[in-house]
Amino acid sequence: MHVDPKDWNSPGTKAIIDRTVGGITSGAGNIVLLHDGGGNRSQTIAALPQIIDTLKSQGYSFVTVSDLAGLSRDEFMPPIEQDEQLLVKAGGIGFYALKLLQETVIILFFAGIIFGSIRLIFISILAIIQRPYFQEVPCKGFIPWYNPEVSVIIPAFNEENVIAKSVTALLRSTYRNFDIIVVDDGSRDGTYKVLENNFYHNAKVGIFTQANGGKASALNLGISKTDAEIIVALDADTLFLPDTLEKLVRNFADKKVAAVAGNAKVGNRCNLLTRTQALEYITSQNLDRRAFDVMNCIPVVPGSVGAWRRAAVLEVGGFSSATLAEDSDLTLTLIKKGYRVIYESEALAYTEAPDTVAPFLRQRFRWMYGTFQVIWKHRGAYLKKKYGALGLFGLPNMLIFQILFPLFSLIMDIALIFSFVWIGWRYSNQQVDISMTNDVKNILFYYFLFLIIDFIASVVPFLLERKEKWSLLLLVPLQRFFYRQLLYVAAIRAVLTALKGRLVGWGKLVRKATAVAD
Repeated sequence: MHVDPKDWNSPGTKAIIDRTVGGITSGAGNIVLLHDGGGNRSQTIAALPQIIDTLKSQGYSFVTVSDLAGLSRDEFMPPIEQDEQLLVKAGGIGFYALKLLQETVIILFFAGIIFGSIRLIFISILAIIQRPYFQEVPCKGFIPWYNPEVSVIIPAFNEENVIAKSVTALLRSTYRNFDIIVVDDGSRDGTYKVLENNFYHNAKVGIFTQANGGKASALNLGISKTDAEIIVALDADTLFLPDTLEKLVRNFADKKVAAVAGNAKVGNRCNLLTRTQALEYITSQNLDRRAFDVMNCIPVVPGSVGAWRRAAVLEVGGFSSATLAEDSDLTLTLIKKGYRVIYESEALAYTEAPDTVAPFLRQRFRWMYGTFQVIWKHRGAYLKKKYGALGLFGLPNMLIFQILFPLFSLIMDIALIFSFVWIGWRYSNQQVDISMTNDVKNILFYYFLFLIIDFIASVVPFLLERKEKWSLLLLVPLQRFFYRQLLYVAAIRAVLTALKGRLVGWGKLVRKATAVAD
């Protein structure tokens, strides 16, 4: 007789006892197999003493299989030979390690789901709070009397395809008290010639050149060529709208503000990859900046649209070449100094995103590697109360959710795929048990719960940025099941490169001048 609780109407210890005893006393058979699916055997173990006592009281006796066969224990179960003991121990260790790995993966899976969901909810709430909260701040409105001198600094290295377009867009600005400083950082193409041909006689545009020294070096040269109160560091492929400058500058009426992060958007939404990046900019990067604005722990003022108080930048030594993320490094340094860094959602800028996979992976590898460098450089501020929300939340968030979480997410995806493959194999071999089925059901439930929370969190920034195209939300599933896997590749490469201690140069993306300012 085969006794399996999953086939009973009332599974449990009492059912096991009644079915087993009833089967024996009714003469249904004298061999009983108690089988509980290979999972949690607690009900079977709890039932055994009562089954044995009940049957003994009815005159039944219990013997081992070896007694029935008339064999001694050693004959029935021969001792392990000396030369096989090591193999047996190795097998035991292997099974234990496999079990430990399985439990670790499950723990990481549920930890990732829980903490990822909590973060999404927390960030969304803060982002919703940010909009009405900062509408009450006086410097958020236009201030006629505040009209500081502004210098827009554009570091350019091999940017002949885009530099003229970017400078021309700036010259259409409604803000008047500004000039443009372009630093040709040792370009090997026609960047300098394009600048000369188009802007040599324009009084608002200053053109400088230097031997290739990197982006930070070019920015610092630009800073040294101006006495302006406010500087705007601008990537050469970025297009400003006419009112972007004035919306960045108006925030510096508050003397505590040292930097302002604008609203960066993808301007070349020409294929699935660039549109998915556009979705990421809206639902991740800009949503995070809204939330971190409330706590004053914005991790980076982006190179595509960011303004800085020149005096504050010079106070901390300017842009540093120590990391690939010089803008993030400077942002964190200013916050640690006690300055305020804020987010201006109405200051729009359109940048050219990589439109094929290879340059996209190169870009994200550099971003993540630079983030890793910044995290290490500012490790002394971790969990330090004196640095406020930056030490208690901002920096730990960068480490956990920009470096570690992509690695955990990869484990989550692998666990899900493995569960499907494993359950399919067991079904094909008719080896499915209750506990395994329940485990897979739990994994699927929490995974899809996370996807629902992720989608809701993606809706929030579209409510806050009402001019955006809601059709991008249709790409959320693609972002989850294709785009983020590319980010995993970049994250793994960055971590492995950092662990090896290899130096990484900034490199160069080929620009195609496909960005459009809508």
